[in-house]
Amino acid sequence: MKVGFIGLGAMGGAMASNLLAAGHTLTVWNRSVAATEPLASLGARVARSADRAAQGEVLCSMLANDQAVREVFLDGGLLDAMDRGTVHVNHATISVALAQELAAEHEKRGLEYVAAPVFGRPDVAAAAKLNIVVAGKPAAVERVRSLLEAMGSRLWPLGEAPERANVVKIAGNFMLASAIESMAEASALTRAYGVGAAEFLDVMTNTLFAAPAYQGYGKLIAEQRFKPAGFALPLGFKDVGLALAAGEAGRVPLPFAGVLRDAMLEALAAGDAEMDWSALALVAARRAHLDERG
Repeated sequence: MKVGFIGLGAMGGAMASNLLAAGHTLTVWNRSVAATEPLASLGARVARSADRAAQGEVLCSMLANDQAVREVFLDGGLLDAMDRGTVHVNHATISVALAQELAAEHEKRGLEYVAAPVFGRPDVAAAAKLNIVVAGKPAAVERVRSLLEAMGSRLWPLGEAPERANVVKIAGNFMLASAIESMAEASALTRAYGVGAAEFLDVMTNTLFAAPAYQGYGKLIAEQRFKPAGFALPLGFKDVGLALAAGEAGRVPLPFAGVLRDAMLEALAAGDAEMDWSALALVAARRAHLDERG
C-alpha cells in the first residue's frame, strides 16, 4: 500500500519503520529533516512538504499536540491538498474538541478519518507491540487494518465517532499519571522512614500492583532513571490538561487531575522539562525535603 507518514518523533519514527518492514511503500515528512534520515536509509521516500507526503492511499500522522495538528492540517491547508477518498489515520493524542472538528472537516472534503491513538512507549512502538484504540467508519478502519496491525499487537475498536478513541486515550493517560503520582508519594513516605524506593516498590509491584504500568514506572522511580525521557513531562502535562478540558466539557469533575496538573507544573517550574513524567517522584521528594534529611 502507498502510505504517507508525517510526524517522526520517537514514536512516529518507530511506527513508520514497522510499516516499511511490512512491505508498504512509504513517503515521510517531518519539520526537522534530520528525523527523516533513518527512514530514508530503510527505503522511505522523503517528501519536501507535508502535501507531498499525502499523495498515497493513506496518510498517517503522529504530531505532538493540538497546535501542531491544527497548524499542519487546518491552518496549513493539508486537508485541502488531499485527494478525495484518502484515509487519514491520526495517531496523536489530541483533545476531544479537536477530534470532533477534524471529523467534520474531513467529511466536508470527502476524506476518510480514523482516530488511532496508541498506548506504549518508544521501545514498544519499535517492537510493533502497541495497543491501538481505533474509531472511525467501519469501511475506513478496514482499509487501514493491515497498517495498524503492522504497528501494534492488538487493536481495540471503539465505534464510528473518532473522539471515542481520543477520550479513551486521554482517560488512559490520566490513569497512568495517577499511578505514577501515587508511587511517587508513597515511596517518599517510605523513604522518610528509612525504606528506600527500590525496596518498597519491589514489594508493591510484585504483589498488590503486579501490573505493567506499575512495574515499568516503578522501576524508573526506584532507579531514579528519568533520562532519556520515554514520555516527557511536557507531554504528560498536556495530556492531563486534555483530561481536564474533556471533563469540563462533559461536566465530569476530575479533582485528582487538578492535583496532577499542579505537580507536573511544579516539576516544569523546577526545570524538569526534559525528564520522563515518572520524575514526578522528584516533586514528591522535594516537597518532603528528603534530600536535606541526609
